[in-house]
Amino acid sequence: MPTSPPSVSAPAWITGLRFTRLDVAACSRLGAGPRLRAENQDNLLLIDVDGQAAWLHDQVPQRRRLPGWRAGHARLAVLDGMGGHGHGREAAEAVVAGLLAMPPCADGAELAHRLDALHTDLQRHFADVSGPRPGTTLTLLEFRPDAPPLLYHVGDSRLYEITAARASPLTVDHVPATAYAMADLVSEADWWQQVHGEHRPQVAQAFLLGNAFADPSRLNDPLFELSSLNLPSWLCRLGDRRPIDLRPGCSYLLATDGLWSCSDPWGWVGQWPQLLGGDTDAATMLRALLVAYDAHPAAFFHPDNVTAILLRVPGAAHPHDETALPGT
Repeated sequence: MPTSPPSVSAPAWITGLRFTRLDVAACSRLGAGPRLRAENQDNLLLIDVDGQAAWLHDQVPQRRRLPGWRAGHARLAVLDGMGGHGHGREAAEAVVAGLLAMPPCADGAELAHRLDALHTDLQRHFADVSGPRPGTTLTLLEFRPDAPPLLYHVGDSRLYEITAARASPLTVDHVPATAYAMADLVSEADWWQQVHGEHRPQVAQAFLLGNAFADPSRLNDPLFELSSLNLPSWLCRLGDRRPIDLRPGCSYLLATDGLWSCSDPWGWVGQWPQLLGGDTDAATMLRALLVAYDAHPAAFFHPDNVTAILLRVPGAAHPHDETALPGT
């Protein structure tokens, strides 16, 4: 009997892939509350250690095995297409297609080179699109056998580390407040309030779009890496392209900004340690987080798509080995 394709309005859940010792689950959805976007312009990519890949195309989950994928290597990414610029879904899908074709990367230099080249190629591909140039966020983890995963980050999606005590961001949002902080025009406290205490859906850089960091008066084609060379001292350890140490007993969340598009982002994110606590699997934990998200639709005043990938690292947490970031 033929089966109907999944509804694009239904949440797209992805589980069952193999990431050796990591437990991983993912979901992408239109949003929550009475107002929803017309389409899901987010996307995600999961490639497991056997080369099994999962992503969205036309808002519907796809799966296939990648021939020749290096055994033991894996890749995870979330993307948030910029709907305000038009072709946001198509931009995110084009980046995912590029990531599917990109071979496993052994080190940070290779990863940066290949992704910067993809960024440039897609700018040429979308050069004839009418209206503003499209763009998408990209927050990616590249998992290598016997080495820490590599982070590559562009935009205002985020990577969080979640312990029993707190949820700590491991990325810096590419937003105007960050540009002001780099110019010493915003204090540390004001930056944390503007970026993590409020919801301001503006970006200063996106994949394919380009950046407004190098010259705030114009949009520049290349991507601008935020690192210890240009970030203020209180953010310099959260550079865009670096290895990430996954700590035993912790959870890690890759997510688009729809997940904290609310009137009190600090208060909402502060609930995550409790919502993601307990000895259970990643899929159950992520469902609990999204059920809580659905339970407070009145507070989520910006209708936006939501995409999240949750990783659980086995082992005992170290309660005395936690460094709180300012504002967390």
